[in-house]
Amino acid sequence: MVQQVSDRPTADHEAKISLPKTSESETLKKIRHTTSHVMAMAVQKLFPKAQVTIGPWIENGFYYDFDSPEPFSEEALKAIKKEMIKIINKKLPVIREEVSREEAKRRIEAIGEPYKLEILDDIKTEPITLYHLGDQWWDLCAGPHLENTSEINPKAIELETVAGAYWRGDATKAQLQRIYGTAWESPEQLTEHKRRKEEALKRDHRKLGNQLDLFHFQEAAPGSVFWHARGWTLFQQLIAYMRMRQERAGYIEVNTPDVMDRSLWETSGHWQNYRDHMFTTVTEDDRVFALKPMNCPGAVSLFKHGLKSYRDLPIRMAEFGKVHRYEPSGTLHGLMRVRHFTQDDAHIFCAQEDMARECEEVVKLVLDIYKELGFAEVSIKLSTRPENRIGTDQTWDLLEAALSSALSALNLTYQINEGEGAFYGPKLEFVLHDAIGRDWQCGTLQVDLNLPERFDIEYVTKEGDRSRPVMLHRALFGSLERFIGILIEQYSGDLPFWLAPEQVRLLPVGDDFRAFAEAAAAQLRSAGVRVTVDQSGDRLGKIVRNAEKEKIPVMAVVGEKEVETNSLSLRTRADGDLGSVTVADTIERATAANRDRTTF
Repeated sequence: MVQQVSDRPTADHEAKISLPKTSESETLKKIRHTTSHVMAMAVQKLFPKAQVTIGPWIENGFYYDFDSPEPFSEEALKAIKKEMIKIINKKLPVIREEVSREEAKRRIEAIGEPYKLEILDDIKTEPITLYHLGDQWWDLCAGPHLENTSEINPKAIELETVAGAYWRGDATKAQLQRIYGTAWESPEQLTEHKRRKEEALKRDHRKLGNQLDLFHFQEAAPGSVFWHARGWTLFQQLIAYMRMRQERAGYIEVNTPDVMDRSLWETSGHWQNYRDHMFTTVTEDDRVFALKPMNCPGAVSLFKHGLKSYRDLPIRMAEFGKVHRYEPSGTLHGLMRVRHFTQDDAHIFCAQEDMARECEEVVKLVLDIYKELGFAEVSIKLSTRPENRIGTDQTWDLLEAALSSALSALNLTYQINEGEGAFYGPKLEFVLHDAIGRDWQCGTLQVDLNLPERFDIEYVTKEGDRSRPVMLHRALFGSLERFIGILIEQYSGDLPFWLAPEQVRLLPVGDDFRAFAEAAAAQLRSAGVRVTVDQSGDRLGKIVRNAEKEKIPVMAVVGEKEVETNSLSLRTRADGDLGSVTVADTIERATAANRDRTTF
């Protein structure tokens, strides 16, 4: 865990009540797994025609998918919870039983549960484990579970929502009903969980995006953002910031085509491994093209153009590339899950002996940028070789060692994610912990010798030989669209001054003072400050309230006194009234805040 300094205070109750994720607590894992079984038993008692499918724990609770002819309404959820409490109070023992595959199949067929038969087919190990709630209900399950339903605190459980889901996540298969629930060790934890959920609703970037006039979505282009002028200003501020940081770190910026021939994707391996997520088209001459889902093949093609020498390395090639990925319509979620987005990609080509050093520099850059953007806590995960991969074990040993040694050199702790690497190389994942306790996986760093091999790229060594470079794939935000959504929710729309689409709003108290306000705005604008003048003609109280609602960081009242003294009466959302400040001093404060990325 990487601890960083944040200017944003943590609420006292958040510090007092810890809400661990399921994966962080064996106790919670057992509570939630057992509670999900209790819920399924309650559902089948109240809805005898409902068939169960899968019911895993998730990080903040659990869910179970049901195939039921009857819809689960809000009233149904209340009845199910009431039935769950009855089951809990029966103090049923939770019994683990091992049976043969044949016996498991016989029992499933006897109760007419076809989904369980499919699940049984997917289980490759034996014996098969069943978990019983007393002698009243059972399911296929690997556990772990509590020993008795009485260990569940009925005041620490809640059924939250019902959502649609497809069997196996396949839209061509049966549509199911998914009941989400949560369970905790204590009622106090449940109360805090509910409070954070309510806070998340207030911070929802989709709601704030509409309120602050940043963006919208429409059915004509599902999963694609229509950026309004204010939202696009925020987008461009982030890109300008990244350009500045990358230039200082020795990156060059490039751009590659959005549409490329199928052959390029076959060479890279994406066609074989990612085809279902790619948008493709066939031209009149029968050539197959794909909208790029990632920028890597374009970067390799740029490196391959012209002979490279060891003197040219490392080449740090950055690209703000538009990428297109088909995501099922049911998974689209505001800025967080889209089909068309911008990646802040970079591809670093270096000699093998420089690989670890380049990894260290990337990690330092990523963490420093997150710190500057106000994220107090970052976790790092090292994802290792997946089963479906390209390249030799020797190559994977080398690449995984480079990442782990870079983290060790920087004294950073990390978690191992076995088998979760990309098909072409291992990766680091940077997970941000936001203001209300949620995790967001954003940046990545992957090391790769396989794409250089597939594309046959090389450079001339000092001795005049040809050698294969290592390719580092690096993204800091990942998707700029998604990162903006995270930022909006992190700050509840109250973005830092240097990022705010509109930084200063001048509020003339009458038409007689409008000319002075416009002249002051022109001076601020010339200094690079994003400023507007309120043109509504409304009374002062209303224009102040409007600016507050639109979360403008700095408001400046302009009246007779201000005109006489060439000043502005300043008020900030962060610190309240600042009093009368000259126009020149206002410009100096604003430009310093922009330059140093500090508060006004």
